Amino acid sequence: MAPATGTAGAPVRRLTVLYDAECSLCTHVRDWLLRQPHLVKLELVPAGSDEARGLLPGLDHAATLDEVTVVGDAGQVYRGAAAWIVVLWALREHRALAHRLSTPAGARLARGAVLAAAKWRGGRRQWGGNGYRRADGWVYEPGLGWMYAGPGCADGTCATG
Repeated sequence: MAPATGTAGAPVRRLTVLYDAECSLCTHVRDWLLRQPHLVKLELVPAGSDEARGLLPGLDHAATLDEVTVVGDAGQVYRGAAAWIVVLWALREHRALAHRLSTPAGARLARGAVLAAAKWRGGRRQWGGNGYRRADGWVYEPGLGWMYAGPGCADGTCATG
């Protein structure tokens, strides 16, 4: 994905990486990114959070939970494979890989990796791995499992519509 209009050629000094804080793969990658030496500062922010909404008010925050999104300090927005490539570009030890992935052949490989990660995440959600989101009103009770406690369900009874 191309950067936002009017941002071509703008220097990138910081990237905001939005990640799904309730996805084990996403938090693993976040932790890995935090351990890497950076050439460009990375700010890792949970997607859809109040912090993300405050930092980036014009962004479609629902979409950031479905597709990895990275925002540059000059307003550049990268999604999917382009987001992963720009994050690798920000890392000292992976910039050369980012340049290889930015070629047409490399972009196909990067897109395949992003699609594989999305499929893994989708399978985890479908089968209960991360399908219940606390932000949606679900709570985990040891011994009972996941229970919905959203609006109107505080007493254990919910309107079924």
